[in-house]
Amino acid sequence: MSGPGGLPGLLKDGYKHLSGVEEAVIKNIEAGKQLSQITRTSVGPHGMNKMVINHLDRLFVTSDAATILQEMEVQHPAAKMLAMAATTMEGELGDGTNLVVSLAGELLAQAEDLIRQGLHPSEIVEGYKKAADKAIELLPSYKLDFKVDIRDVNSVAKALKGVIASKQYGYEDVIAPLIAKACSDVCPDNGNNFNVDNVRVCKVAGGGLAKSSVVSGMLLKRGVEGTVTHLSDVKCVVYGQAVDTVCTETKGTVLITNAAQLESYSKSEEDKMEEYIKGIADAGAKVVVGGGTFGEMALHFIERYGLMAIKITSKFEMRRFCRATGALGLVKNEPPTPDQLGYIKDISVQEIGDTIVTVVKQDDKVGKLATILLRASTDNILDELERAVDDGVNTFKTLARDCAVLPAGGATECALSHGLTEFGKTITGLDQYAVGKFAKALMVVPRVLCENAGINPEEALPMLNAAHAGGNFKAGINVEELGVIDLHEQDIVDVFEVKNWAIRLAADAAITVLRVDQIIMAKQAGGPKSRGPGGDEE
Repeated sequence: MSGPGGLPGLLKDGYKHLSGVEEAVIKNIEAGKQLSQITRTSVGPHGMNKMVINHLDRLFVTSDAATILQEMEVQHPAAKMLAMAATTMEGELGDGTNLVVSLAGELLAQAEDLIRQGLHPSEIVEGYKKAADKAIELLPSYKLDFKVDIRDVNSVAKALKGVIASKQYGYEDVIAPLIAKACSDVCPDNGNNFNVDNVRVCKVAGGGLAKSSVVSGMLLKRGVEGTVTHLSDVKCVVYGQAVDTVCTETKGTVLITNAAQLESYSKSEEDKMEEYIKGIADAGAKVVVGGGTFGEMALHFIERYGLMAIKITSKFEMRRFCRATGALGLVKNEPPTPDQLGYIKDISVQEIGDTIVTVVKQDDKVGKLATILLRASTDNILDELERAVDDGVNTFKTLARDCAVLPAGGATECALSHGLTEFGKTITGLDQYAVGKFAKALMVVPRVLCENAGINPEEALPMLNAAHAGGNFKAGINVEELGVIDLHEQDIVDVFEVKNWAIRLAADAAITVLRVDQIIMAKQAGGPKSRGPGGDEE
């Protein structure tokens, strides 16, 4: 018996099929535009925060596009392409995610105008490809004469001010030097090998940002297990499990008939533990680090031999501790050999605010690890500061590879827009319209900076265009008052690699969406239906 013909005969019942310009292309463009509308209001120093509650009911109040997109859990396939491009940007450079989504969304919006005017998506794609290649070609011509020495804290702090100002406007002069000092301290001789994991953040609520500092070593947000709270120039041993008596894997029965046998049984257990702790002390270790609980008997002998006991439950923190001290993590409770020990310059227990922390200060020659201690009044502010620090550390990594910088404040985008407009005039085919729209889309950055700062873009953008037409490619938007300004004079710059990758990824994401002409969705697998925001089944 033959089934229905055509597409219904190919797919199972319950599928969805959308095709054509109106159903597939325009709907995909709308999804991309909606996503960019969400994130673009967070662009720049006056960007607005978003309040996102994820599926675990955790609250995020942030203007960081990477966090917003990650916690939103975007479902629309076309919008997800933009989110994936932003995720790639975050993984590659750690910054510029909002630029990718905003620019890609604007490219799709401009493409919609051309489609409604009668251009085919393939002609728009070709024009966008030419425009993106030309933009990448023009970008190096706008590099600034701004020397960045990654070994010099002041030089690095100046280069990071622009990145920090876009997240924590007004505090860039406080945060940038902290990041610069931490990164410069741990940067290896070959800057290309800089590892962002070597700069950690410890958040302690209370106090103000001015009380933040940099520690050459580690900060553990817990105290020690015993009474010894301060040691200097000591060796340490690290165990990946609990420091306690070893239990057998199988159950056994011991028959004790009198008090003497009971006493000797307990005594043999004590002797074994004392032999174990004495072996650690004889090996020269004064600090014992365990990945689990310290038993009462083990703590008793640790105290008797004057050792310090620290419990680290996170395996990631344990690895960093080993990297910082040069110790080898042991998986058996046995006395260490000399080559398995690590070295600690100074370790002490301190009270910061109302939080007990263990400060492990280290010598650069042993393990290059730095921790930025952040202080603020609330946990939400601390989380935002941590995101700003993460962006700054990733920017340092980018600068260590390529220290080229570009004008900030929408200056680079405006200069590229002028260059692409002139380039479009040299093209004779229908591609020239797409190139012109690409140039127009780049102006979304200065426009959004104006809108988010409460400045009328209809007044500010003509001033910006006039400055660039006069040959001043450094002129950017002044977010404090109506007008243009050379932010380079205030040490506010954009990183070349971030702009380079953002234009590539935004163009690729927009082109990928425009190439789709049919959407075929299979019926979802069985299971309980998702609940709506009000708790009712959809």
